[in-house]
Amino acid sequence: MTTIREDNEAREYTFLAPQAAKSRDAVRRVQEAKCPLRTEYQRDRDRILHSKAFRRLKHKTQVYIAPGDHYRTRMTHSLEVSQIARTIARALALNEELTEAIALGHDVGHTPFGHIGEFALRDLLGHFNHNEQSLRVLDVLEKDGAGLNLTEAVRDGIVHHTGEVRAKTLEGQIVRYADRIAYLSHDFDDAMRAGMLTVADLPARVRRELGTTHSGMITTMVTDVIAASSDYASVRMTSEVEGVMDEFRTFMFAHVYQSPTLVPDRERGYRLVQELCRYYLAHPDRLPAEHRRGETVTETTVVDYIAGLTDHYAIRLYKELFIPRFWDI
Repeated sequence: MTTIREDNEAREYTFLAPQAAKSRDAVRRVQEAKCPLRTEYQRDRDRILHSKAFRRLKHKTQVYIAPGDHYRTRMTHSLEVSQIARTIARALALNEELTEAIALGHDVGHTPFGHIGEFALRDLLGHFNHNEQSLRVLDVLEKDGAGLNLTEAVRDGIVHHTGEVRAKTLEGQIVRYADRIAYLSHDFDDAMRAGMLTVADLPARVRRELGTTHSGMITTMVTDVIAASSDYASVRMTSEVEGVMDEFRTFMFAHVYQSPTLVPDRERGYRLVQELCRYYLAHPDRLPAEHRRGETVTETTVVDYIAGLTDHYAIRLYKELFIPRFWDI
């Protein structure tokens, strides 16, 4: 008698495109007993979703530091990427569970204060990329140093969701586009909520080709990805819509991501991350015991600790270390 997992694996060969990644072919670095219920990519999705690193994303910056209740965080961004990626995968008859696992895990290596923390560590130490840290978090740091033993397809999709090298699977390539579609659309939505932008500020070509609402922008770009990728040679956009998306991205960098309104807090976050890193590099014995694990503390150990901090905890830690206390008698 076959298991539920085996039945689901068999269905993939009936309902998914020949080019889709099949769960039966998934490979792990360390072989494990199969689950009777879940496919390998379902298991990876669940491992990431239940990880401490994923939970910390709810307190990590997307664009706005310490935002109000209705602004995106790094967690809600990851959830929106997952939804967009699954929509594309289903339309192309590709493996939804694989895209979902990659999408949920793609940003778990982000530092406090988003990309500004990433730049702070890179400038201080010479090299730091959040996609590489995401893979390290899931491979090495989770489960008290045991790692999650994810499948190779999920690992590849996470580390290659950004950068020059494309993911090997079509599902991984979907997440690269879903990530950009999500952040451009929802960051514009948040910018309007913050009073930084109005629809009238958008370039005319963006308004005309992509639309003026969060939902409409997503629908337009997702539809284009599906149509352009239907030959399964790669996941891509048409040159016309990708050109408009690039114009939208340039606009967002100029008017939101590098906006003078946000620069002061970003500069503070940048200095805070660097100061914390310098402190623990100079005083490695003061790292929490669970981060030393009885071993010699290296620069990598310190980076792992700093990158894993949430915004709120990093601010509190900075106050404890560098701000004098008031001694009220």
